[in-house]
Amino acid sequence: MREPRVMIVAGEASGDLHAAGLVEAARRLRPGIRFTGIGGGRMREAGVEILVDAGELAVVGLVEILAHAGPIWRAWRTATRHLETRRPDVLVLVDYPGFNLLLARRARALGIPVFYYILPQVWAWRRSRVRKIRRRVSRAAVILPFEEDFFRAHGVEARFVGHPLLDHLRVQAPREELRRRFNLPPEARVVGLLPGSRYGELRRLLPVLVDTAVELHRRRPDLRFLLPLAPAFRPEAIRALPAFQREGAREIPLTLVHRRTYEAMAACDALVAASGTVTLEAAILGVPMVVVYRMAPTSYWLARRVVKIPFASLVNLIAKRQVVPEIFQEDVNPDRLTAEVLDLLENEERRRQVTWGLKEVRAALGNPGASDRAAAMLLDLLPREAAEETPAG
Repeated sequence: MREPRVMIVAGEASGDLHAAGLVEAARRLRPGIRFTGIGGGRMREAGVEILVDAGELAVVGLVEILAHAGPIWRAWRTATRHLETRRPDVLVLVDYPGFNLLLARRARALGIPVFYYILPQVWAWRRSRVRKIRRRVSRAAVILPFEEDFFRAHGVEARFVGHPLLDHLRVQAPREELRRRFNLPPEARVVGLLPGSRYGELRRLLPVLVDTAVELHRRRPDLRFLLPLAPAFRPEAIRALPAFQREGAREIPLTLVHRRTYEAMAACDALVAASGTVTLEAAILGVPMVVVYRMAPTSYWLARRVVKIPFASLVNLIAKRQVVPEIFQEDVNPDRLTAEVLDLLENEERRRQVTWGLKEVRAALGNPGASDRAAAMLLDLLPREAAEETPAG
């Protein structure tokens, strides 16, 4: 009797992390499961046989997607061929909606159950996708507290399992120790700059973040700066970018941090962060932030016409009010960002309100164990004979 076979697809860095957690949790429950799919380094480390590296697919915005059509098409052919020839017992999809919802349709046509972990944020835009999810997805695990009610109201079998960040994001050391690790004075005020995990975000945001650091340092010479980098970015390559050749850039006390993002964030007094999962990471760590977002102009023009939510950041959406400031497009400039950061650092009442709001958001995310709860849902979809032949742990 064969071992259970699961195909799992995650197209971005955050999805790779959460997919790896799901794989590890599933194997703790049923050690014999074989996972293959599309993902990155985290999934590979978790024992997934990688068919396509997700780094080729990590883009944001319509214009960027069109520019990467070749790699996306090759990944699609590989994924569909695997579904058709290997016939996994379950297809697991993690976020990455444009690609994954099409793959879900192909899987259901082949009679393969579909488990979706981290559903597309259709409550924000393209609500017509809810019908596709209802038809194509057998079961879903959602990670934001308001999503279960939304999807169930639209006929999707969804369950809130908590947020998987709570399983991964642990920083035990006190702030003074973290600063020592980064060669920072324990009494310094530290600002973190997080331009995003995708190259397109980095290209658009890094110059303005560096210019903001220059202006902040001019006004507050006591400030220190940390710039955590996504694993795919090498510090020496980032230092060579034009953003660091600009006037004043080499004089600011800025440290590039590689593969220690959470420690770097926890060492900071305030952050300037690209909108996305990192805002929830900051909320869990309790670090006040300014959220920034820049897209290609055409992508932003389209987004303005289809997005139907009051806030862009997950922090404010979960809180149902503005806890942290959100700055968009042309307003993302050094003068505006400098003013917002200094307000977070120097206005004690504002800082207290933001910190309290972040605690509320952290509480709303639920308890640790999201990966375990999602894994139990996944295993319920395995055929009985495949589950029975799995060796005991």
